[in-house]
Amino acid sequence: MLIIAITMFFVLLGSLVKYGKMYFLIAGYNTMSAEEKAEYDIERIASIFRNGFYAMAILMVMISLIPLGISDDYVGFTSIMVSVFTGVTYILVKANSKKNSLPKNN
Repeated sequence: MLIIAITMFFVLLGSLVKYGKMYFLIAGYNTMSAEEKAEYDIERIASIFRNGFYAMAILMVMISLIPLGISDDYVGFTSIMVSVFTGVTYILVKANSKKNSLPKNN
């Protein structure tokens, strides 16, 4: 039951960032000045966050469905840890890429 709740939370969070344009949920973005915000393609970054949260949700469900040979008490914990570690790593690497910076007008 916990896995379903967390999965729904990740899907909701990803949707809010991308489609609800709740960019303040992206750490550090709301504290940037207007000039700094203009340097980043926030739509692309929001897509990365959406994809990362959706992937975490899918991975969590998939891991929970695979019999791992461990007790039921640890299946939920394992699926949460693996999916969050994988998803956060993906988001950090992709969101910090130079591809998300807009070209400067000289």
